Amino acid sequence: MVPSTETTPSPSPGSPPGGLSWSQAPYPVLLADAESVLVHVNEAARLVFPDARPGAALADAAPGWLVSAHARFTAPLPAQRPPAGSAPVQGPVGDRSYEAHPTPRGDGTVVWWLVDDTDHRLAREALWTERERTEFLVRSSNLLLSSLNLDRCMDVTAQMAADHLADAALVIAPAAGAELPIVSCLRGRGPSVFRAAVDPEDVPGLAEALQGFPPVPSRWIDPSAAPAWLVPDGMEAVGSIVITPLPGHGVPAGALVLLRAAGEKAFTEGEEVFARLFAARAGAAMSAARLYAEQASITDTLMRELLPPALHQVSGVEYAGGYRPSKDHERVGGDFYDVHPAADEGDASLVVLGDVCGKGLEAAVMTGKIRNTLHALLPMADDHHRMLSLLNTSLLNSENTRFATMVLASATRDGNAVRLRLTSAGHPAPLILRCDGRVEEVPTKGTLVGALPEITTETARVTLAPGDTCVLYTDGISEARGGPMGGAMFGEERLRRALSECAAMPAEAVVEHVQMLTSQWVGPGRHDDMAVVVISAPRTNHLSAVDGHTRGRFTA
Repeated sequence: MVPSTETTPSPSPGSPPGGLSWSQAPYPVLLADAESVLVHVNEAARLVFPDARPGAALADAAPGWLVSAHARFTAPLPAQRPPAGSAPVQGPVGDRSYEAHPTPRGDGTVVWWLVDDTDHRLAREALWTERERTEFLVRSSNLLLSSLNLDRCMDVTAQMAADHLADAALVIAPAAGAELPIVSCLRGRGPSVFRAAVDPEDVPGLAEALQGFPPVPSRWIDPSAAPAWLVPDGMEAVGSIVITPLPGHGVPAGALVLLRAAGEKAFTEGEEVFARLFAARAGAAMSAARLYAEQASITDTLMRELLPPALHQVSGVEYAGGYRPSKDHERVGGDFYDVHPAADEGDASLVVLGDVCGKGLEAAVMTGKIRNTLHALLPMADDHHRMLSLLNTSLLNSENTRFATMVLASATRDGNAVRLRLTSAGHPAPLILRCDGRVEEVPTKGTLVGALPEITTETARVTLAPGDTCVLYTDGISEARGGPMGGAMFGEERLRRALSECAAMPAEAVVEHVQMLTSQWVGPGRHDDMAVVVISAPRTNHLSAVDGHTRGRFTA
């Protein structure tokens, strides 16, 4: 029985407000029976479904998603039907989207109230897209900023762009000589790194992007004109191209090229804008990585000049040195040492060990100035007092307020013995370790440099017999605090006992023994810079025919 068009169904989600009849409903209404045959169609429904009319099959007039939903609500067995109050079903009708609300009736028919929710769907999709893009930008920023390695930044940029923004992506850095550094990546694959001697002008917009100019719209770029080097292996044809600059800190970091395969939808304006947002983050990370690499290279070059030198045997005298900065993550500090070999055979070599007031890089810069000044004063190395006085004047005339203590030692090989002249300038007195284990203090003293207008010094002369050793050290060793209770000073007496255990040891072994004991003493605690230099007279025979700057001149 066909109900009257004036019949009003029971209220439901989507029912006409105010008790309107189906015909008066402002949105489409379809009534179909258990056989999926249309019983009633209002005027609004006819506009949406031109083939819908009473007596027609629902499948001939409505989309498949609505036909399937109606079949579920008219299932032969009640247990197979969706429960009352079920959520509405949704689906497309042409280029629009509709939400269908069912109202099952007692006679087996179902009333379908359809509401156009296209605008809501588009808003939801836009919100979801925006949320996905925001999450992607956050994730990419975290990945890019987690490394200050430029190569890794380029790899991550290319891979993320290929996997999320296009079918393939290239990251092109500014030219290195005649070649462009390039990272290429296909979606789902790893990045490929290569260099190409190509002209950026061959690709519209690439040369401008590498210079930091605004991007060229993708519709202006003919994908068929893309050179072969721009298309990654495995990509047959390019359908659209986006080229956008990678902005850096004052200097462009490079260019990002996005490729979409032929047959795929071309890049939209919104996608191009989003690509620029991603490129801004990638460019900032690459620029930071490049700046860090440049600064690290400069720092490494400067550090090499500030680091204590490697010591060895010079003119038959054995030298060894060890240095530990106050902080384990630093490489330099305020302690330093140098060995300046004699310019002429038979002359004395000059050993310098010093301690600048302070710690860290600022103290290290001061040590560099002192070492350079002493190097310039080497022609006066025979006169320790004059050399220290001139250094003192130089430090007083500079704007730097730091001072330093140091000890100078001139060493000359005399047969199997080594003759030393030792001068202290406010520094702990050197210690002499005899081959029988006795430890003696060298009677030298003086005022520190860089603090007073005039300095005073006393030079002592010592002879090292074969197997004897002279130990120069900074107060970072004797004043190191630690031990079982954590606050006791290592002290000179403990240092003397440690040295007495090193009788007749090679110079390097003495240094290692002192460093090992002081490191164990301080443990993980804080400490000052520590430096030690050992001068030994080896138990050797003289071979005058061998070059004096090698170990071969004096052999066992």
